[in-house]
Amino acid sequence: MAEKKKFLRQSSEVVTLRQLAEHVGLTPGTVSSVLNDSPSARGIPQRTKDRIFAGARELNYRPNFFARTLRKKRTNTVGVIAKEIGDPSIATIISGIESALSCKNYFFLTVVHRQDPQVIEQYSQILIDRGVEGIITVDVNLPSAPALPTVAVAGQFRTSGVVNVVLDYKKAARLALQHLLQLHHKDIAYLRGRPTSVDAEDRWRAICEVGVELGIPIRSEMALQLDPREPTIQQGYQLTRDLLARHRPFTALFAYNDLVAIGCIRALREANLRVPEDVSVVGFDDIRGAVYIVPSITTVRQPLHKMGEIAAETLVKRIEGETNFPEEIRIEPEFIVRESSGIANPR
Repeated sequence: MAEKKKFLRQSSEVVTLRQLAEHVGLTPGTVSSVLNDSPSARGIPQRTKDRIFAGARELNYRPNFFARTLRKKRTNTVGVIAKEIGDPSIATIISGIESALSCKNYFFLTVVHRQDPQVIEQYSQILIDRGVEGIITVDVNLPSAPALPTVAVAGQFRTSGVVNVVLDYKKAARLALQHLLQLHHKDIAYLRGRPTSVDAEDRWRAICEVGVELGIPIRSEMALQLDPREPTIQQGYQLTRDLLARHRPFTALFAYNDLVAIGCIRALREANLRVPEDVSVVGFDDIRGAVYIVPSITTVRQPLHKMGEIAAETLVKRIEGETNFPEEIRIEPEFIVRESSGIANPR
């Protein structure tokens, strides 16, 4: 017996449940009940449980994931479909998802589609084939809702059964435009989101509606749209140069996000324009770097980490049987005033 135990400790092979049971001198059923914390384990003495756990540590025993999955018909795994991972806002949402799922002992698989419609549909099915119990989408517009519990972040599914976690874009637009109006800005330029971004149209519609309410004219020739094929910061830089080349006056620039705003500030400085003395710049998201740029960026704070957490918590509740959910969970934005906005100085 001692030689067998020594062999097990030295062997590089995976230790089975039966081998662990032999090692501690108990039946496989008893060992399985304790390791899985089954109801039948309640009557097993604590000293026996301690012996089983000590034996598992000694032999470096790991439960067979696939066998346990087949037995319980559960994988405790969800799929995350995202446009990309390198974008700071998407990365922050995924960080929130990870934080909430780890607290619930769930795993997640992430796939990145990079705007390819065929890949989006394929990845959705691949995740289902891999046994995920639910799906979270981040800034994605799936052709149809998956046949699993689904939560969408920064995107709108017009399909019943999908919970949408979205920012209150109208309030976000009002916070930003009221701030600029209070600083006497009415000649405002805009850099709109990419047409491939799910929330870009909702955000722009909110800006237009609030602009009408506040009496701020929105000139189409001063509202340029990002190209999905180009990096974000570079586009902020190039589109600001394009705006300046039109020789139309503007005292403020409302950028689609903070990365775009960084590119805007660079282009304005190269044109010998001061921020905010000559042109104020307002961003969106409040990424971590927004406070460290010179000047630091005035921005609409989107609680991205919290949105990821809410999406994950909601999905887990749905997977585990709760059925009473709204189709939309609306998140409140916050406006952060920093150095990049100031009183209008007509040029």
